Amino acid sequence: MYKKVEADVGACTMTFETGKMARQANGAVVVSCGDTMVLVTAVAEKKTKDMGFLPLTIEYQERMYAAGRIPGSYFRREIGRPSEKEVLTCRLIDRPLRPLFPKGYCSETQVIITVFSADQEIDPDILAMNGASVSLAISDIPWNGPIAAARVGYVDGEYILNPTRSQLEQSQMNLVVAGTETAVVMVEGRTGELAEDVILEAIFFAHEGIQPLIAMQNELRREIGRPKRQVVAPEINETLRARVEEVAAAGMEEVVTTADKMARGERYDQLKEEVLAQIDEELYESESEVLDLLSDFKKSLMRDRIVNRSQRIDGRAFDQVRPIECEVGALPRAHGSALFTRGETQAMVIATLGSERDEQHLEGLGGDVYRRFMLHYNFPPFCVGEVRFLRGPSRRDIGHGTLARRGIEAVLPSDEEFPYTIRVVSEVLESNGSSSMATVCGASLALMDAGVPVKAPVSGVAMGLIKEDDKVVVLTDILGDEDHLGDMDFKVVGTSEGITALQMDIKIDGVDREVMGRALAQAREARLHILDRMARAISEPREAVSEHAPKYISIKIHPDKIRDIIGPGGKVIREMTAEYDSKIDVEDDGTVKIFSNNSEQSKALVARIEEMTAMPEVGKIYEGEVRTIKDFGAFVQILPGTDGMVHISELKKERVNKVTDVLKEGDMVRVKVIDIDNRGRIRLSRKAALAPGEE
Repeated sequence: MYKKVEADVGACTMTFETGKMARQANGAVVVSCGDTMVLVTAVAEKKTKDMGFLPLTIEYQERMYAAGRIPGSYFRREIGRPSEKEVLTCRLIDRPLRPLFPKGYCSETQVIITVFSADQEIDPDILAMNGASVSLAISDIPWNGPIAAARVGYVDGEYILNPTRSQLEQSQMNLVVAGTETAVVMVEGRTGELAEDVILEAIFFAHEGIQPLIAMQNELRREIGRPKRQVVAPEINETLRARVEEVAAAGMEEVVTTADKMARGERYDQLKEEVLAQIDEELYESESEVLDLLSDFKKSLMRDRIVNRSQRIDGRAFDQVRPIECEVGALPRAHGSALFTRGETQAMVIATLGSERDEQHLEGLGGDVYRRFMLHYNFPPFCVGEVRFLRGPSRRDIGHGTLARRGIEAVLPSDEEFPYTIRVVSEVLESNGSSSMATVCGASLALMDAGVPVKAPVSGVAMGLIKEDDKVVVLTDILGDEDHLGDMDFKVVGTSEGITALQMDIKIDGVDREVMGRALAQAREARLHILDRMARAISEPREAVSEHAPKYISIKIHPDKIRDIIGPGGKVIREMTAEYDSKIDVEDDGTVKIFSNNSEQSKALVARIEEMTAMPEVGKIYEGEVRTIKDFGAFVQILPGTDGMVHISELKKERVNKVTDVLKEGDMVRVKVIDIDNRGRIRLSRKAALAPGEE
């Protein structure tokens, strides 16, 4: 059945069409706004496979034809790994959708978003998020939505709902908010050191703004939605549950009070074996049934201790940060480095400085982008005591690195202040929660150690939530188990002045303004505490970059001389780059930037370039070679590629009959520039350059 509806969200009117395209999918919708158009499909296998988890896959695909472009790859098609933008958009869509699938639903489910048309002012990601909700809502796939999403900008003290790309360039905020009819379920974005109350208002400004989309989806579902498949919630064997809890009671109490992560894991593994050994096999069909109940018991006991006994796993107060250790200059050859340890989470973070040629080139629907600051996050298996293949960065790695990058970008100097390209790499060495926030803290320290003039230090903290009936507890600096068994993961990054980035995921129905306000206030106190500990290692950027970092020198030449540096086909600049072991960047206005690891070579290179590009000055004396003899005078090369003419009358103080009586081709002669006309012709004089008594 064909249906077309519209909903106004801020200045954006979103159009949803279904029943026209991809009609063999369980749910399909085309979402449009301006000239941006995306197709969203949702398909689920009819057979249920008991995998023990929800096999949900989100795929977001940007097609270059959408922007009227041909891919720059060798094969001229979109192939290989998804781009960073595609990965981040998949994560944006997945996180608010996943918690709303009913317990017991295990059919393999796939949501595919294809960008058909891309308006340069309207990002497809918000359309994709809303389209994913619509496609699931009208399908027969069991799902407890809908959700809706919007972007918030902040320009001149005013909030803008779904701003255009042009407006975002002027905005202090780029925040994506997803929510249900009653609560916020996801937040992600960057902010420019804005206060907590400004952020809180922005989140609920967006939540109010998405309500027309929620209402539209509910109406659409009533009109054309297919009946949902029945999901049978897994039955709990109460006899087995009671027996598991009876056998595990004493051991589980020991597990949830063991502060050390590895010791806790070992004790839990022992407890599994003890429980399986003591329970009659007639009570269960498979060991996984017992282990699932044991896991549920662990979760309920941990949550009960927090909510009713105010006791965390490691004994900390709810608002207490784990012990922090900071060390800068940890790696002798790195341009900047820091080892940041918080509890059992540790990151070695390295900053490397490079030239403009090291900028990252990103090809996307919005055109080519060159990024001068990169932050890469690596999570090797040994950091959690595991063994697995190294397959390159995962979606999680890219997401965590992007969050950290957004948090740091707000304090970086401009290109004019610091012309280096900057790459930061975080190697997570240990992890027990909040490794992305350890990355933020380590990155801030490493940049200051590298001599990058950041505006202010940055720290980050992950907040958690335990909600049982009417009791709500907000936790500061959560452990891995508190994240896994809790209800919220709320990462907040910022300086002492305000928030620079944040990311929130919820496993329950959502959070209201009061809870989120508490979390932001508690996060601020933690952030300031962490910044104080960081300042004990390094409180401000070093005055100069590392001796191992490339030295930057900038000189200005006449634009007409650029061709002399470049040479035919780039030959000259390549030769100088190799000879002086330096990087040379030449801009159209004549600015020459030199990056060299050797100060002596860089000085020699500057002298070479100045010699090659020097412009003649009136009144200055030069030593030049006679290149050509004419009856009326001689042409002398005073600079590389620059000749002037000495008239016969300017050869000697007395009259000269023939030029060859004084000069011959190939002679070296001292001459003085006496005039340069408006056409660039240079008049030279030999007699004006003669010393007293010289002929």
